[in-house]
Amino acid sequence: MADQDSTLVRWALQGDVDAFAEIVKRYETAIVNYIYWMVLNREDALDIAQEVFIKVYQSLEKFNPTYKFSSWLFTVAKNCTIDTIRKNPKNLVSLEEAIGEDESGLGLQIEDSDSPNPEKLILNKELGFHLNEAMSELPCVYREVIILRHLQDKSYEEISEILQLPLGTVKNRIFRAREILKELLGG
Repeated sequence: MADQDSTLVRWALQGDVDAFAEIVKRYETAIVNYIYWMVLNREDALDIAQEVFIKVYQSLEKFNPTYKFSSWLFTVAKNCTIDTIRKNPKNLVSLEEAIGEDESGLGLQIEDSDSPNPEKLILNKELGFHLNEAMSELPCVYREVIILRHLQDKSYEEISEILQLPLGTVKNRIFRAREILKELLGG
């Protein structure tokens, strides 16, 4: 995938609009989901994601191909999200939206497709509700590492690169975030 990303970036830098469209297609869902979990508002997440891809397009020549493109992209997303939160005096968290049903797939929903058992479906929906609620209560510095590690499947090293933090700090924050989530979930 990294080789394909580098090729697409190279083509996009040569003016191939379809190559950049492919980059957007590859990463749009992951970037929107990442931002969503930071701001907990779908409309804001979509707006910020659009801004991210515009900034990436405008600064594509600054990308260093010795690094993973996805790490650079998530760093841009993190910075855009933080800038938006700082600029916006209102709190971007909408609990109804964060906790409610989300047909677009942006919210965390736990499904059990092996069994149409109504009791299991209700329990899974309740678990998803509590997990969404707990995530919304996590301080931002802990929420972002949990999002990157468990929802985006990033390695500790990638998280360190994206957040520009020492590896030990990343590990510490993930550990602390898990402890807070356990407390919030009553475990």
